[in-house]
Amino acid sequence: MNERVCTYYESPLGTMLLAATGAGLAGVWFVGQRHGPDSSGWREDPAHPVLQQAVAQLRAYFAGERTGFDLPLDLRAGTAFQQSVWDALRTIPRGGTTSYAELARRLGKPQAARAIGAAVGRNPVSIVVPCHRVLGTNGTLTGYAGGLERKTALLQLEGALM
Repeated sequence: MNERVCTYYESPLGTMLLAATGAGLAGVWFVGQRHGPDSSGWREDPAHPVLQQAVAQLRAYFAGERTGFDLPLDLRAGTAFQQSVWDALRTIPRGGTTSYAELARRLGKPQAARAIGAAVGRNPVSIVVPCHRVLGTNGTLTGYAGGLERKTALLQLEGALM
């Protein structure tokens, strides 16, 4: 269960680092993004089944052939609060968006929009757990660890932005 493996995927939006443990997919990051991983001690293994599935599903997602992901996730690196936020992110459908304030209300913590925002920003499995679908209260594109250009591109790909 403590196995930590990784591979790289050349996405249309740049190189991504994918990581997995024996329990599932543990990370999907754009290389060089804020809040990126410390990948020291990880063994590169592009043949790992979870990483192969993740690459295949990401390819299909970017090709517009997939609306969601069906991968085992290992989110144990997050706190219980972060995990609850990440679970809530997974309920936002492709083509949909929500605000940090609405997400806070949905989680029963209406005063915690900033804490929600911090947890969204620390999401370790970008795209698979769709943190890019969270906008500012007035609909502005704010805070994406992979960069606002990528957030814009992802939302356009999903039809949430024209």
